[in-house]
Amino acid sequence: MTIFKKATRLVQGAMLAAAVAAPAAAADMTLRGASMFDEEHAFTKTLREFERLATEYTGGALDFDLRLNGELGVEKDHVTYLNQGVAVDYAIMAPSNMATFAPSAPLMDMPFLFRDPEHWNKVLSSDVLAPLERQLAEKADIIVLGYAGGGVRNLVSRKPIRNLEDLKGHRMRVMGAPIQARIFKALGAAPAAIAYNEVYNAIQTGVIDGFENEAASIQNLRFYEVAPYVTLTKHTITVRPLVMSGTAWRKLTPEQQEAVKRAGREAGAFGRELESREDGIKLKQMADAGQIEILEFENRDKLLDMVKPVQDAYAQELGASDLLAAIRGM
Repeated sequence: MTIFKKATRLVQGAMLAAAVAAPAAAADMTLRGASMFDEEHAFTKTLREFERLATEYTGGALDFDLRLNGELGVEKDHVTYLNQGVAVDYAIMAPSNMATFAPSAPLMDMPFLFRDPEHWNKVLSSDVLAPLERQLAEKADIIVLGYAGGGVRNLVSRKPIRNLEDLKGHRMRVMGAPIQARIFKALGAAPAAIAYNEVYNAIQTGVIDGFENEAASIQNLRFYEVAPYVTLTKHTITVRPLVMSGTAWRKLTPEQQEAVKRAGREAGAFGRELESREDGIKLKQMADAGQIEILEFENRDKLLDMVKPVQDAYAQELGASDLLAAIRGM
């Protein structure tokens, strides 16, 4: 055998060995995360818990690089990156931002979807959302690892609202999603979609009488200065999936996938408890400071019945009637 042939075989052998070893080398990788918020936000804390658990369960095989404060854009950007398998490997986001790829996703943001916090937590701790997870995996190449969230949205107004009579004709700001306006119109209110950064001035000048939101936003943006009444309609308990890019997911070994899924599930439960607790704390802080007055809504159960026809029609539009029925049946 000539020296040239020997050298060629040595090179080929080295290339073959490298190819065989490649999957093991790929198993040690850095996952890139994105958060629109700082370290103190519940989403970021939940992602840090996910990182901690995933590191523990994979024996330190994975590294994490979480970018904060919107460095990698807003949630709609994150969805695009996750779908394309670039820039972002894991994040927490609102379901509505994934609607482009998974038409059923906005169902999780629908008002009055959950009867109470116990029902909400029961749904998110079960596999009832598995059909939606499959749709996201197939159409968006996004893997749901767990469910965070827990912010409770209530009515916030400059005048007391205690019952359906008070709600009748109530001029309120709602988010741009059509289902929001349909739901509150069915309850007798007069909803209008107004840009979020215009809400404070719109209430102050009397263009609207209130809006709906979570305690954290009321406190952080000082909405209580123009709308000091918070009525506990509890019409939305937020669902915020903790997700991963399918591209990154497929680079993990089966054992790592199992470990990461476990970490996501447990981190989601951690995030739900954290945000729910912080939501109640913030409400109490504002009430104790005399910034808000907390009101109960009379016969809230009646609201759940009144909105069912609207919910049914919306679920049918999304092709998610079976999913809605399964959630209600929990």
